Amino acid sequence: MSHASVRAALRRAFAAALLALPLAALAAPAAQAPEDKDYSAAEAAQRENRGDQLLVLSYHDVRDDVARKGDPDAYAVSTQNFAAHLDWLAGHGYHPVALSDVIKASRGEKKLPPKAVLLTFDDGLRSIYTHVFPLLRAYNYPALMAVVTGWVDLPRDQQVDYGPRMFTHDDFVTWDQLREMQASGLIEIASHSDNLHRGITSNPQGNTMPAAITREWDAKAQRYETEAQYLERVRRDLAASADKIKRELGVSPQSVVWPYAAYNSQTNDLADKLGMTVTFDLEGRHQTVGRDLHGLARLLVFDNPTVKDLTYELRHDEELDGVRALQVDLDYVYDADPAQQARNLDKLIERVKQVGPSHVFLQAFADPDGNGSADAMYFPNRQLPMRADLYNRVAWQLKTRANVKVFAWLPVLGFELPDKALDAQLAIKASNPAETHRLNPFDPRTREIVSQIYEDLAVSGYTEGLLFHDDALLRDDELRGIAPDAPAARTQALIDFTHALTRAAGKWRPKLITVRNLFAGPVLQPKSEAWFAQDLAAFNNAYDYTAVMAMPWMENSRDPQRWIDQLVAKVKASPRGLSRTIFELQTVDWRDNSKPIPAAQLKRIVHRLQADGARHLAWYPDDFIADRPSTADAREILSARGFPYIEK
Repeated sequence: MSHASVRAALRRAFAAALLALPLAALAAPAAQAPEDKDYSAAEAAQRENRGDQLLVLSYHDVRDDVARKGDPDAYAVSTQNFAAHLDWLAGHGYHPVALSDVIKASRGEKKLPPKAVLLTFDDGLRSIYTHVFPLLRAYNYPALMAVVTGWVDLPRDQQVDYGPRMFTHDDFVTWDQLREMQASGLIEIASHSDNLHRGITSNPQGNTMPAAITREWDAKAQRYETEAQYLERVRRDLAASADKIKRELGVSPQSVVWPYAAYNSQTNDLADKLGMTVTFDLEGRHQTVGRDLHGLARLLVFDNPTVKDLTYELRHDEELDGVRALQVDLDYVYDADPAQQARNLDKLIERVKQVGPSHVFLQAFADPDGNGSADAMYFPNRQLPMRADLYNRVAWQLKTRANVKVFAWLPVLGFELPDKALDAQLAIKASNPAETHRLNPFDPRTREIVSQIYEDLAVSGYTEGLLFHDDALLRDDELRGIAPDAPAARTQALIDFTHALTRAAGKWRPKLITVRNLFAGPVLQPKSEAWFAQDLAAFNNAYDYTAVMAMPWMENSRDPQRWIDQLVAKVKASPRGLSRTIFELQTVDWRDNSKPIPAAQLKRIVHRLQADGARHLAWYPDDFIADRPSTADAREILSARGFPYIEK
């Protein structure tokens, strides 16, 4: 894939869904419950003014002729708006700092000023010299400029497909210009790689993903790049970039700005060994500067924002944005016939685009018999059969074509190992034969097996988070003498187990968001923790979100609305309950041959949930093949683009 193709794909995904480039808040805020808010506006302002807080802004091109909205290059900012941004920062007490100041603050050698801001400019476009540098000198503002060294050295007979048009040597800054800017004392140069600002083939279907995080698929050899080959490719590129900067500018770079903000802990380790100990992300806005300067949050300046737009982003409270999630069975996409599978995928993408949720919780395991445990996986792995190499393709298509965040949905203990003898040794002997098949979490072999599965998921492709399946439970009559007797201790043991899985996946996918399924029983009847090893307060403390199964028909309730009301009341009474809890509704009645729940009833429940202060909503299953619930109803109920009025 060309640079332009990757750039265009990421632009669509990031801009519309608050993926990696969060500028516009698309998720509709649920009704606010003041008592559930974690901090007041005054506390937020006080926090912003603390000396250890840092705001990082990410710019790309600055041009005179940028359209107010809808410019072909959505990363470009007009010279007028850029100058207005600098003026607004100056007039509102912001203090631009150099990267060296941030590094010294991380070491405890100095204190950052209140409202410290670091200005960064990616890609090394010529405008950083012709348009940006003169304004920075006028304001005496320092900045960090990240250059793709291969583009600085671009031969005059070559071009780069940058998106709106083909770019040539004259569109990129020169070494002489970089030397002049560096000599001013205001500008520091960072690596933006030598040749990683591109996409490479990431799966047998031909999708492409950022080169810095992808094990390349070799179509001729029919195999993926090995871990060693991948890391060596990235190491060589970083070394080439750092060597060029040192040779041309006389100073080694202290930081690397990963193209597309695509990195992992292993690539950061490579950068560290080359002296680039600071790296940047495109998630979030403010951060507290500590010893670790990997993945510093940056706010992408996107779609030529005015001062008013920029002010909104800096003051907008992201805590009020709501999750709107469809939980999707990848088993519905899979088909032995590739043509039918492609049609199924198109149906899924089109439905998600039309509905407009903020998230898709995507099944990464195969469960064709529907018993809740994994028979196989949808990605290459070391432990279970691979039904199809499908997760990577579907997740990336959802991100780039449907503009949603994708979380991988996986079991915690529910795996059916192909080694039947080992499976029998590790299996929990459930008293109820209908119980989901699960492995013993207290056996080190289980932790090793499941951790490898999660690590292999992260290696296989894109995911922004993990949804831990509802199989993570322990009955009080299971594993006696092995599991702790106290319910709270069993609950914590399973939490610790999932944290180990997050760390395994986090080796290749940083900053994963975690969600854990929770049965309603422990919420409504806290004593039932003994029967589940689950607890809402413990979950909301351990994970980013808890997905409570708000499924009254599954619980045989005679009055579903009253049951939901009771559930909301219990969640409200729990610390940070509404801010961390996703109410996951059921769309079918499994007791009655999966008969659909009437859309009118779902709407009433959602209206009541929002009126009671619920912020986050999801449902399962989402039958995109049969269009149930209908796309029109799904848009009204679960769209993140506004409720009840859908943005066009």
